[in-house]
Amino acid sequence: MATTSIRLDQELIDKATIMAKALNRTPPKQIEHWAKIGEIMEDNPDLPYEFVKQAIIAQAEKEAGKLESYDFG
Repeated sequence: MATTSIRLDQELIDKATIMAKALNRTPPKQIEHWAKIGEIMEDNPDLPYEFVKQAIIAQAEKEAGKLESYDFG
C-alpha cells in the first residue's frame, strides 16, 4: 500500500493517540479507522453508527475466516 504524508491538526493527532492506545492501534491506524467510518457514514446517511460498526466487525470476521453458516430453516 502506498503512503503519503499529510499535515494534520495536532489536536486530532492527540485524540487519535489516546484512542489508539486504548484500542491497541497505532495513531495512523486510528485515523484510518475514523476515516473509514466517516466515508461509510457519508455514503449511507440513514444507517446508524452501531450498524456500521457491526458491519465493519462482520467484514473483519469474514476476512479472518471466523463466520459460521446460518441455516434459515
